[in-house]
Amino acid sequence: MATGGESSDGAIRRRRVDAAQATSVLPDSGHHGGAAAEEEEREAAWVSQKGTYWLTRIVLLRAVAFVYFVAFAVAYHQNNQLIGERGLMPCRAYLQSVKGYVGGKIGWAALAYTPSVLWFMDWSDMDSNLDGIALVGLALSGFVLLSGAANMVIMGTLWVLYHSLVSVGQLWYSFGWESQLLETGFLAVFLCPLWTLSRVPRHCPPSLICIWTFRWLIVRIMLGAGLIKIRGDTCWRDLTCMDYHYETQPVPNPMSYYMHHSPWWFHRVEVLSNHVIELLLPFCTFLGRRMCLLNGAGQILFQVMLIISGNLSFLNWLTIVPSLACFDDASLGFLFGSKGGVKKAVLEIQAEGLAGRTPKPTRGMLVRRVVNISLGLLIGYLSVPVVMNLLSSRQVMNTSFDPLRIVNTYGAFGSITKQRTEVIFQGTLSPDPQDPVAVWEEYQFVCKPGDLHRRPCLVSPYHYRLDWLMWFAAFQTYEQSEWVIHIAGRLMANDTAVLSLLDHNPFQGRENPKWVRGEHYRYKFSAPGSASAAQGKWWLRKRIGAYFPAVNLEGLRGYFQSRSWPHPHIPTRSA
Repeated sequence: MATGGESSDGAIRRRRVDAAQATSVLPDSGHHGGAAAEEEEREAAWVSQKGTYWLTRIVLLRAVAFVYFVAFAVAYHQNNQLIGERGLMPCRAYLQSVKGYVGGKIGWAALAYTPSVLWFMDWSDMDSNLDGIALVGLALSGFVLLSGAANMVIMGTLWVLYHSLVSVGQLWYSFGWESQLLETGFLAVFLCPLWTLSRVPRHCPPSLICIWTFRWLIVRIMLGAGLIKIRGDTCWRDLTCMDYHYETQPVPNPMSYYMHHSPWWFHRVEVLSNHVIELLLPFCTFLGRRMCLLNGAGQILFQVMLIISGNLSFLNWLTIVPSLACFDDASLGFLFGSKGGVKKAVLEIQAEGLAGRTPKPTRGMLVRRVVNISLGLLIGYLSVPVVMNLLSSRQVMNTSFDPLRIVNTYGAFGSITKQRTEVIFQGTLSPDPQDPVAVWEEYQFVCKPGDLHRRPCLVSPYHYRLDWLMWFAAFQTYEQSEWVIHIAGRLMANDTAVLSLLDHNPFQGRENPKWVRGEHYRYKFSAPGSASAAQGKWWLRKRIGAYFPAVNLEGLRGYFQSRSWPHPHIPTRSA
């Protein structure tokens, strides 16, 4: 750095001269010594440069693209079964109901209620529409992920496409991270130049306003999560929540088993650390560069620990994204090779800035400044109800206050379930479900607990939507989760769409089950070193009772008709 009254440019020139003099007295230094000194001088100049965000933008765009890629992959593999033509909640029926609700026309009212490009597509083949949206999303996000380059057109298209799915996804897209991805994706649009795909577009420097919108997002996410915990379950105040969380979270992973059996004092430290990270650390964002870096590093480390200890979909990966905005180019330079063109281009731009040779603003740059200021004003205006919600004793979490979900309120695990319950689907070939000798065989989901000997899955950042909803259904009734009965009917028809969402069908290649029932069990982890663990059991369970009684297809006919569900079709077996 420059000392006394010496300018930064003078300091750089002096270092260059000193480096040349030093190499001239070394024997046989020649070209290689000069190159090494030049490289060292460049690195010194790089370290001295703080407060620019060219590399930060590349890292942010790649991180957003990664989450988009995962989200569109989930959509491509599961949308048809969940909201397709013969899905559990067809989106065409949903769009028709919205159309009727807003007056029978596809206009601004319909778009405001359900923003989706599906309004303008051919509804005769909704499965192809859903696949097309997902595939375009995969292609665009994959390009940004691999190249690190994007423009407003690409990022805007990704946002519109994912918004189109969330808007018609109904229950299956009701998770808080869907709105969080839409808000993060919206902010990412304004990180980019309008047209060019240059990773370092000289006439479109990263907007400090946009960087701060990302920082404001991570502050709201963490404060929302921390405050909902303090105001919610008493176990967050008496530091006992982690005694239960690992066992009762939606989809545990193998590490959850071992974390659950940690000492009691470790769980107390975990809860205290959670409060510090969520309630105190976010304020470091506003206390200067070093404290902002501390918050960014702390939040990323926290999210990595959550990824290791559970399958929370892509939520934690997504929450890492705005945390990256806490880092500037100087702190992220190690991610880029010293011989790479990107780092060299950024060094040249920084050197020009130090020398006072910044390019004269073009008309496009002036327009961009107006856009950036408008973005800041928009986010500030839409943040008012969010801040009021954070300050309210009646705080709600995972809520949108505008139809486009641009600024939302967040939170997670405001209450912790103390016991884990599971709904287990069972089918039988017996014509009489009351027959005491009837053999009931169990269906297995991909990730949710079922078979006591099956190791918990490791699936994050991927997301099995049905498995998550089964977790919610387990502490409700089937009357509150009628789609559970819809699944039962599909299982009796050996419906391939629904069965593709499961891991094991006990009637594969056999006669269709005559009856299906739902049994309710209480699950708990086996103890390490116990006899059950020695037998290979990860779980222990105890029957609570019937979740829903044994049903058959004929008995469900009226139930399905009253809800406008297509009655399951049983395919004829070939001779």
